[in-house]
Amino acid sequence: MARNVEIKARVDSLEAIEPLAAALSGQEPVPIAQDDTFFACPNGRLKLRAFADGSGELIFYRRSDETGPKESFYVISRTDTPDTLREALAQAYGTIGRVRKHRLLFMAGRARIHLDRVEGLGEFLELEVVLRDGESPDAGMEEARSLMDGLGVAPQQLVSGAYLDLLARRSP
Repeated sequence: MARNVEIKARVDSLEAIEPLAAALSGQEPVPIAQDDTFFACPNGRLKLRAFADGSGELIFYRRSDETGPKESFYVISRTDTPDTLREALAQAYGTIGRVRKHRLLFMAGRARIHLDRVEGLGEFLELEVVLRDGESPDAGMEEARSLMDGLGVAPQQLVSGAYLDLLARRSP
């Protein structure tokens, strides 16, 4: 399974972070609209991510829900028929929620910097530092902390869990 180190932080203004992310990246950002449907899964999380162009990705991942940098294990399978796949998975496993977001993706070396506007939640920064085979997660955690510093993100802004969890906590 592929691995990365992730952090998620609530931010006050994506516009304030965007020039910092652009400076770290040195490349133009990629705007991405994502519609994630989550399915019941006893040993991790299973989501189908649909994109505006009609393509999608089935993503299984497993990570702790702690605050701060954490190691994540994941498998991604691409699909050209996300609507049909969503229906099949919903019938087989049941859906547990949906997350819609607009993401601005910056690449900074092996790190993905996501500036996210999440429907019903607000604005967030998510970092993913991709780990090499056999690499200790400590190196990725150190890189994530360095990127946080460069983006002006304080440790108290970090949040635990997934967007799905945050949305569930907001529901009565």
